Amino acid sequence: MKKLVSYYSEDIKKFLDQSNQEILGIIQSNNISHAVTSNQIYAWELEIEILKEQLNTLKEGRIIFEYIIPRMGKRVDTILIYKNIIFILEFKCGDTYYKNSSIDQVYDYALDLRNFQKESHNKLIVPIVVSTHAEDKNIKIQENNKIINPICCNSSNIKNAINVISSHFIEKNFNYIEWENSEYFPTPTIIEAAQALYYGHHVTDITRSDAGAKNLTITTDEINKIINFSKEKHKKSICFITGVPGAGKTLIGLNIAIQRSNARQGEHAVYLSGNFPLVTVLQEALARDKVKQEKNYGRYLSKSDALRSASSFIQIIHKYRDSFVENNNIPPEHITIFDEAQRAWTHDMIQKFMSSKKGILYFPYSEPEFLISTMDRHQDWAVILCLVGGGQEINTGEAGLPEWFDALRRRFSHWNIYISSHISNDEYMYGRSWNDIISNLNISKKENLHLNTSIRSFRSPYLSDFIKYILDIKINEARNLYHFYIKNNYPIVLTRDLNHAKDWIKNQCQGTTRCGLLASSGGLRLKADGIFVKNAISIENWFLNDKYDVRSSYMLEDVVTEFDIQGLELDYALIAWDADYRFYNGKWEYYTFKGSKWNNIHSIEKRRYLKNAYRVLLTRARQGLVIFIPKGNNNDITRKQEYYDGTFNYLKYLGIPEL
Repeated sequence: MKKLVSYYSEDIKKFLDQSNQEILGIIQSNNISHAVTSNQIYAWELEIEILKEQLNTLKEGRIIFEYIIPRMGKRVDTILIYKNIIFILEFKCGDTYYKNSSIDQVYDYALDLRNFQKESHNKLIVPIVVSTHAEDKNIKIQENNKIINPICCNSSNIKNAINVISSHFIEKNFNYIEWENSEYFPTPTIIEAAQALYYGHHVTDITRSDAGAKNLTITTDEINKIINFSKEKHKKSICFITGVPGAGKTLIGLNIAIQRSNARQGEHAVYLSGNFPLVTVLQEALARDKVKQEKNYGRYLSKSDALRSASSFIQIIHKYRDSFVENNNIPPEHITIFDEAQRAWTHDMIQKFMSSKKGILYFPYSEPEFLISTMDRHQDWAVILCLVGGGQEINTGEAGLPEWFDALRRRFSHWNIYISSHISNDEYMYGRSWNDIISNLNISKKENLHLNTSIRSFRSPYLSDFIKYILDIKINEARNLYHFYIKNNYPIVLTRDLNHAKDWIKNQCQGTTRCGLLASSGGLRLKADGIFVKNAISIENWFLNDKYDVRSSYMLEDVVTEFDIQGLELDYALIAWDADYRFYNGKWEYYTFKGSKWNNIHSIEKRRYLKNAYRVLLTRARQGLVIFIPKGNNNDITRKQEYYDGTFNYLKYLGIPEL
């Protein structure tokens, strides 16, 4: 069955010849997944009437109503292809002025087509806001990478705008129908993905169809086979899903949680994470979107009710864990997904927490051991999915991957364990021997449980490798990778001037393309540049509020650290690099700032946390990043120039250009 890409598509001549009611009937008949309100029907009727009047002199072209944008879970009101130019028309029926939100919306559609629709990469795209009752506005033609800055029209001057643009540009011929049915390679943000999955889309609907995204489907299918086998054979199984940063581990976890959330089939699933900012942002995003969706259909839903619903399958791991302490309750879930499983607590850490916060003087488990024990209470079957990021441990007390295997060996050797061979890589092992870790355990290798391609950095899947080479001081590998795969695809720039960094990143961001300021939690001397890493913020407002809100990331005022950003992402990132992690005499040096001076970090564990903090920060941006390294000040002993120059010169030597 052919996949629906729009609700109506015809050449202009036939559109003009058809009756309004016939066109409306076709649009409505193709709307099989959404309830239609009277307001929507009125809008379609008005759009058809306006466009018939405005396009009546066109001799060729194609018109498309409700063109589907999979990644965003939205539909473009109208697309007109005329003289080999793609016009995107977003109608705001009844609006008397041109809202900034409307301009951003139509620009987002244009960016989405350029970035993710194969046949749009070299086509001229013209976004137009049609606020039907607004005043006339002069047309200013400004092109940015084959996208014209949004044009504002009312119901009576669309024809003029089309004529002005089409007479200004001469574009190469292309097949309009092939464009319409072109392959679409979306890479949603984790927030967009969560929203789309929550509303019933499958992971294949919202992700690319290239090798990286195919791996998502293959891995999801492998996990479902293990779940089905465990259920049918009454087995208890634990799967370890590994992958490079940005490969889609969280996306797979959310997809499984939603697919398997049907309690009536005895499969109730829950997605758990110890990452409080991630859970907070996802729950808030789903709740806000649900309230908005209900409002669009004329129904009222309170924010608190929406949050309750979202938190039923996305939960903070500590609350889930504590609900099973000092009782024998059996979890309602047969499937639990633990995201960032490597960050589960050691025995010492959880014992300290239970003693100080819960008054429990003796707690004989590490967190992995206790979490497995709760699922082991099931008498029939259970499945645990551990999503593991190599080199992502960033905090004291995180047990790392080996503790999961040690816990299984101590008490749960009857569980089936599924892994890929990639799990034995150094970044997962904490210096342990792989044979020692898996001894006396029932191990099955499933290579599809590893995701080896980043889909976060859709401009270059090699970003995570490049960052790894930088941090591991593999200079030749880093220089070669940058020259051949990063330089022309993924913009990275250096600067010693914070204002230049902010100007650069703002110039990159159009529409609602999100940017933000990041820094290491140990970057305390960035305070001299006005960057306060200890400043408390509302992470949900930082990530979700629009660019006109001073609390949002767009303002580049509030900074977030590795603890806030891990598991989440931006389109563009401004990384402020302090002297806590500095390159000097050919090697990395590790420092912590206490009192009034920098102190060497000697602990191997704490050094690993600091290195991983910068790994997290440098792999958060989907489309590009600017790295700000202060010049330093020799009159300030905490900010000497030599503390910063080595890092700057090292990155510049690797090929990263200076602004």
